[in-house]
Amino acid sequence: MSDYGKAFALWRADCPEAWRAYTRHAFVEGLKDGTLPQAAFLHYLRQDYVFLVHFSRAWALAVAKADTLSEMKAAAATVNGLVNHEMQLHVETCAKAGISEAELFATEETPANLAYTRYVLEAGYSGDFLDLVAALAPCVMGYGEIGARLGTEATSEAYAEWIGTYAGEEYQQICRDVGALIDGALVHRLGEGYTQTPRWTRLSQRFAVATRLEVDFWQMGLSPA
Repeated sequence: MSDYGKAFALWRADCPEAWRAYTRHAFVEGLKDGTLPQAAFLHYLRQDYVFLVHFSRAWALAVAKADTLSEMKAAAATVNGLVNHEMQLHVETCAKAGISEAELFATEETPANLAYTRYVLEAGYSGDFLDLVAALAPCVMGYGEIGARLGTEATSEAYAEWIGTYAGEEYQQICRDVGALIDGALVHRLGEGYTQTPRWTRLSQRFAVATRLEVDFWQMGLSPA
């Protein structure tokens, strides 16, 4: 498993069944061996593009919720990575299938997409910086962990470009940076013994809920409209 910081490792260990269901989902395994139908992949990409629009807004909200300049810089850098790099992969892949960027942006969200994106945004609107990053973490780090594993285990080139994006050093560094951001934010707000505070339990629950919503998102991907 990849090292993305102390808090992430503890959160992941606290919801092992949900985490495995997310990172070892049939959709993920289909990416690994190339058996995932192209229609399912394109359906997922369209939904994920819209997801990333809201995910970017959530990270922009993290800039507003930040306490320190370093937190603001880290959150802003993540927004830039999402808007100008990760989303571009979706645009380029879908363009090859005849789906324009305008069509991507206009994609109607599925209930699973609505549930996940609004949960993350609500965590930020009603909570503070810690609530928001706990809800954001499963997506960031989960894709890093999936990418790193598939980068070594993939037995097909069918989805090599997608795998390469998340297995690549640029995305892996984002995961490490976000992990460091979360660890620092916890110490800054709750102190070195943050795992012993009542707040920690609630944050772990936020992470677990977001992880279960990731499972639902993959399942949605297996059911093209």
